[in-house]
Amino acid sequence: MITVGHLINGQTSADGGRTQDIYNPSTGAVSKQVALASKITVEHAIAAATAAYPSWRNTPAIKRARVMFKFKDLLEQNAEKICALIGEEHGKISHDAAGELQRGIENVEYACCAPELLKGEHSKNVAPNIDSWSEFQPLGVVAGITPFNFPAMVPLWMYPMAIVCGNCFILKPSERDPSSTLFIAELLKEAGLPDGVMNVVNGDKEAVDVLLTDERIKAVSFVGSTPIAEYIYETASAHGKRCQALGGAKNHAIIMPDADMDNAVAQLLGAAFGSSGERCMALSVAVAVGDEAADQLVAKMSEAMKTLKIGPCHDADNDFGPVITKQHQQKVFSYIDSAEQQGANIVVDGRNPSVKGYEDGFYVGGTLIDRVTAQMDSYSAEIFGPVLQVLRVNTMQEAMDLIDAHEYGNGTCIFTRDGEAARYFSDHIQVGMVGINIPLPVPVAYHSFGGWKRSLFGDLHAYGPDGVRFYTKRKTITQRWPSAGVREGAQFSMPTLS
Repeated sequence: MITVGHLINGQTSADGGRTQDIYNPSTGAVSKQVALASKITVEHAIAAATAAYPSWRNTPAIKRARVMFKFKDLLEQNAEKICALIGEEHGKISHDAAGELQRGIENVEYACCAPELLKGEHSKNVAPNIDSWSEFQPLGVVAGITPFNFPAMVPLWMYPMAIVCGNCFILKPSERDPSSTLFIAELLKEAGLPDGVMNVVNGDKEAVDVLLTDERIKAVSFVGSTPIAEYIYETASAHGKRCQALGGAKNHAIIMPDADMDNAVAQLLGAAFGSSGERCMALSVAVAVGDEAADQLVAKMSEAMKTLKIGPCHDADNDFGPVITKQHQQKVFSYIDSAEQQGANIVVDGRNPSVKGYEDGFYVGGTLIDRVTAQMDSYSAEIFGPVLQVLRVNTMQEAMDLIDAHEYGNGTCIFTRDGEAARYFSDHIQVGMVGINIPLPVPVAYHSFGGWKRSLFGDLHAYGPDGVRFYTKRKTITQRWPSAGVREGAQFSMPTLS
């Protein structure tokens, strides 16, 4: 059986220690194994990155960017293979995997702008014969810890920008679907990146804890669940590291009485059920303002859901595929059970999906639950499955209060034809990413991604301008070259321009 190993100092190998099974979620069968890095293996990767750093730090930004230009070409040339690897281990349908990869490539394109992004600021004659400027210098060796749901895109949020800024990088991807991530890292080596600048260690908590505590690691990026994000942030910060840790979400859509209901339903279908709901930006709650809007939404949504196609990753006619593991499938089922037991109405039930020929796959059908309340367990938790819950409120303000009261503040949207309502919503809602008639308001690569409240630990968001700031440190230099023969006496007061 194939064992997925590590990429350390340009060499791919397994360390011969612990392994873990990798499943094909479409079939439910074990397809490969992944090596779980030991402490020593991770330390070897850190040592390789540390050794590569001085030379890479001093490589001109334009030469670092040229590696990214070549990397982008290789990603596009190998897109079909990358998408197949994603599907085989994540279960994502090919068209969804292609969308994920494209969003990742857009971050590589932004990283190609490094010579412009890293330009500092300069002021001449801030005082007589004194010039001052700032520049952005790399941190050193930095690390990324990424989730299973976007094995291509989320790592590409991190290391392209970190690397073009002059850092060396260690990536710890999800051990559930590591093959596409490792293959993409090998393409970066093919693009001309020197050995040691980019390293991949597969593993579990043992590998993570080394990255969080080793003094040679200067910063850590993380995307995952909120409990783990909080642990990552607290541990990394306690060890003196810069950290951004993106956590969980419970994304709401407000459905106003004046909304274009057919458009809202079409948008909600993809936003709630695409990628089997395994997205941190998945729209999992529809808050309908008024019973008339709620009844219309539920009727139209339940009818539209009859056309949903669920099945294996290789069939592009399917809308979405399985969830990642058998355990997660049962967890999603348990939240549907609890909603029913606590009084909600299961309008469309996805607990017994029928996928002919793939009965052992980890499938959850599209599920619609009406008359959910904020007190229900299914509302509080991030289900991370193809489940859309409908809550009913009387006013827009009541809907906003409901959203603001939730511990998560990742994404939200409003469906309305009223510009005044949309403007008020976007200005006052306590959520980091907001859509107006757009259910998945994921920022483009030249903006930055991040939520509020317990959806983000740290001050800087992911990728975009915040990515540049996260992977660099500002240095300000002030200089004077005294004129020949001109010397000033000692000054004991604070220097000023007065």
